[in-house]
Amino acid sequence: MNNKETNTDVILIGAGIMSATLGTLLKELVPEWNITVFEKLEKAGEESSNEWNNAGTGHAALCELNYTSEKQDGSIDISKAIKINEQFQVSMQFWSYLIKNKLINNPQDFIRQLPHMSLVLGDENVTFLKKRFEALSNNPLFQEMEYSEDPEKLMEWIPLIMEGRSLNEPIAATKVDSGTDVNFGALTRMLFEQLESKNVDIKYNHSVNDIYRTSDGLWELKVQNQFSGTVKRHTAKFVFIGGGGGSLHLLQKSGIPESKHIGGFPVSGIFMVCNNPEVVALHHAKVYGKAKVGAPPMSVPHLDTRFIDNNKSLLFGPFAGFTPKFLKTGSMFDLVTSVKPNNVLTMLAAGAKEMSLTKYLIQQVMLTKEQRMEELREFIPHAVSEDWDFVVAGQRVQVIKDTENGKGTLQFGTEVITDADGSIAALLGASPGASTAVHVMLEVIKKCFPQHVKEWEPKIKEMIPSYGVSLMENPELLKEIHTLTEQLLCLSEKEIERELVFS
Repeated sequence: MNNKETNTDVILIGAGIMSATLGTLLKELVPEWNITVFEKLEKAGEESSNEWNNAGTGHAALCELNYTSEKQDGSIDISKAIKINEQFQVSMQFWSYLIKNKLINNPQDFIRQLPHMSLVLGDENVTFLKKRFEALSNNPLFQEMEYSEDPEKLMEWIPLIMEGRSLNEPIAATKVDSGTDVNFGALTRMLFEQLESKNVDIKYNHSVNDIYRTSDGLWELKVQNQFSGTVKRHTAKFVFIGGGGGSLHLLQKSGIPESKHIGGFPVSGIFMVCNNPEVVALHHAKVYGKAKVGAPPMSVPHLDTRFIDNNKSLLFGPFAGFTPKFLKTGSMFDLVTSVKPNNVLTMLAAGAKEMSLTKYLIQQVMLTKEQRMEELREFIPHAVSEDWDFVVAGQRVQVIKDTENGKGTLQFGTEVITDADGSIAALLGASPGASTAVHVMLEVIKKCFPQHVKEWEPKIKEMIPSYGVSLMENPELLKEIHTLTEQLLCLSEKEIERELVFS
């Protein structure tokens, strides 16, 4: 039986960090708007935002070497690192506003201070890291960064990595103590709890099967209750598709011109997780290395301390995998059914261009546990197989589209697709995703509600004091914001090991 429900202003598809962020922003800006959320799983933050599915956990460009590239003249391009760091600062300000106004509580349940480090081996890489350090540390956003090639200093910073290492080649690292570890699963659940308390209608176990435009310009969704099987029709003035890898299919169903000539390539990830509390206790940082030559950006190896359910964990990876599913809970036919007449040439062009990526994925899938342990031993020389288990991370669907670089270009990043009148928006892509969610959702608001932005600006500036301002160019404001966010998010004191419960 079909019932038509027409009194919804906004529909959010997917109960992940993006919908949680957009819903929270809109509820602060226009509390009177009705918002409905549809999530096909039984609770919030279970796919890409889940803490075991999401490896990013605080991308601020403090340690990720793929955000700084070496130009032909040998200088380092830090523009992407600046952009991502400023976007992460926006997230920190918004979370601080939520804590200050008691919209969420207990920041330590989702964010903790944790050093971010880059580590490299070999003359060429050490030269690169030193140049990178010099370029970044002259910038107000990165001025806390330290650099060392001294094995004794590195032993202090990363004892687990340095212990028993034969130093037959140069080694160097950078460190920023004010980095963070963010549990986006916990944060997503907190945000949905407070949205529920503000009368946002959140319907779990409901999947959106179709979406189309009505003659009066509204969006109509066919939504199935997965328990009863009943299908209802819901209409809204604005729809946000934030369903992770599942967003592409729904965007295609919308039929908007902007959905044409876009494809998706799914990549899964595998992490190794340490099951030995004594080993976990020896490491306290996020340490990023350099991707191997020819490997894609999402394969940068890193050894991460994580805090999940107040337990300290240690993860290493990622190892890439392949499945045609667009979500962990998706269908084996997801990739095939995403190929349409309007994007088939785009997809074929990408296939021809990305033979090296295909080869890389095949090699990764074929790795044995011992071969993966060998890669881990580049970070932890004395790693023992028995101490490590595998965790399958969430699916990431990399966007494929036609760009100035040619047909079928694989995009590594986050993309927002909106139609001409801003009545529908879809989020596609992957990293740095969650860490820059607030910035990305503010962009959605600017694109989709331009008629309200001026009226909303004072409230946006209350939530994000740096809104519309470059922090890099305003060191005093940057200092103020750092002090405020450290205080409100309880990041000013170092984590004390005795407070941790080991899993």
